[in-house]
Amino acid sequence: MNFLKAEWKNLALFNYEIDAEILEKYLPAGTQIDIWNNKCYVSLVGFMFKNTKALGLKVPFHTDFEEVNLRFYVKRFENGEWKRGVVFIKEIVPKKAITFIANTLYQEHYETQKMRHEIVENKNTNTFIYQWKNDKEWNTIEIETKKELSKIEIDSEADFITEHYFGYTKIDEETTFEYEVTHQRWEQFEVLNHRIDIDFEKNYGTDFGFLQTQKPTSTFLAKGSKITVKNKRKIKLIPVEEKFYA
Repeated sequence: MNFLKAEWKNLALFNYEIDAEILEKYLPAGTQIDIWNNKCYVSLVGFMFKNTKALGLKVPFHTDFEEVNLRFYVKRFENGEWKRGVVFIKEIVPKKAITFIANTLYQEHYETQKMRHEIVENKNTNTFIYQWKNDKEWNTIEIETKKELSKIEIDSEADFITEHYFGYTKIDEETTFEYEVTHQRWEQFEVLNHRIDIDFEKNYGTDFGFLQTQKPTSTFLAKGSKITVKNKRKIKLIPVEEKFYA
């Protein structure tokens, strides 16, 4: 059964290389860190939810809204194949009801803040801006792009960042929630410039404070598409002493 249907639009992705050991305590049981070209990534992602339906219903005033999240990438081997997914450190939205549902039903890490967004259209470029308020201060991420769309090449860095179709949530050391996200392959706008003005430590804790002085390894702007989030399932495992990265 589908838990959620929506459109994810104009995904601004700021990608940072990180030491995999920092993510160890956030890693859900049964998953491994997913690596691309010997790099471990976290991504700061801002985007729009559009035409959102939960359990087939549109909730008034909760169909269109912003989200900004910090996430990292994992994979899980099952039935002879790898499932590639993401784990969220925190997801910020402007709607308290969304936070309540996600944290209660999925035990995710949602937080409600005042948010706003803007698209500035010029003759040859568009600028996508996402902002959220934390402790009376506005945080801002901004990407300027060309207007022309292009394909995301298979096996590219952008392909690795965008092509993950499962979400994993750490419940405890032995229990993980898994849910599937379906969408078509995305296209991207070429990024010309970007700006980040946020307090990483205040938003995401001391583990990620070092990102304050680190430049993104890459930035992308994906057009997005319709998406479906399927109902979660519980994975219960015996924890292992050592986790391997591949």
